[in-house]
Amino acid sequence: MSLALLVPLFGADLNASVLAFVIFYGLDWVATVPPTLALTRAAFGASAPVVFGWVFASHQLGAACAALAAGVARDALGSYDAAWYGGAVLCVIGAALSLSIRRPVVAGKPLSSDVVA
Repeated sequence: MSLALLVPLFGADLNASVLAFVIFYGLDWVATVPPTLALTRAAFGASAPVVFGWVFASHQLGAACAALAAGVARDALGSYDAAWYGGAVLCVIGAALSLSIRRPVVAGKPLSSDVVA
């Protein structure tokens, strides 16, 4: 959501709304690592470090592709606006997919309920 709100904030001056965005986005930036690692541990047990490594590598490849796509969009359209809005849409899709994750249940008890960091 914050990416969608960023586009109108761009301008020549650094104002309070941009600073508020920077603070919010900065706090949110690393907030996904502990839950992702907890989910990986719950799902893959002892293999979690290897799986998490692949998750991280995939994330980096996706970021590289997104940066390339943003540059291509900038060249084609003369603005990064489409890239920002596209990123916001992808974030909403990612959030919806994350909310759809269900914990496995074994004998009426959630699997690895003590894993949450």
